[in-house]
Amino acid sequence: MAKEVFKKIKLQIEAGKATPAPPVGTAVGPLGINIQDFCQKYNDATRDKMGNVIPVELTVYADKSFDFVLKTPPAAKLIKQYAKINKASSKGANEIVATLTKDDVKAIAEIKMPDLNAYDTEAAMKIIEGTARNMGVAVKGVNDQELAEQAAEAQAEAIEQAKRDAELEAMEESAADQSMDVEVTTEKKDEEESNEE
Repeated sequence: MAKEVFKKIKLQIEAGKATPAPPVGTAVGPLGINIQDFCQKYNDATRDKMGNVIPVELTVYADKSFDFVLKTPPAAKLIKQYAKINKASSKGANEIVATLTKDDVKAIAEIKMPDLNAYDTEAAMKIIEGTARNMGVAVKGVNDQELAEQAAEAQAEAIEQAKRDAELEAMEESAADQSMDVEVTTEKKDEEESNEE
């Protein structure tokens, strides 16, 4: 008879560095399992992958026993690692921060293959290329020219928007100055009328 599943959670922990302290302890503690035991088993299973973040799917059963399945590192982390960058673009595909080769994309796709919804390496590569594109990372020979043109268009649009914003600000200041003049003249008229009376 199968054990009754109490709860399933997903965590992203640096390989070989799980400790009972937060965030692991905070997520796992309320489940009532032995946190130290989980950390030790996770660390033993991921010791050879040090330096990567290894997601884990933890299943806790009603009798407070558990098991877990290791997943592959997140695609975004692998892309940053292969592109040698610390941070993705804040503007997405409108700003290129790095370029990968097709070989890099293939290597990432092969690592991620077990966790991707793809039948072959080509399909997995397309998924990785899409993720890279959203991070502002071009793929040489695939979308690098297209992304460069898109980035140039976005930059030109940003310059144009800055001009429009400056014009709008100037118009608002001018309108504010004119409304001040109107208020002052209105107050003077009110004073004149009360003096006449």
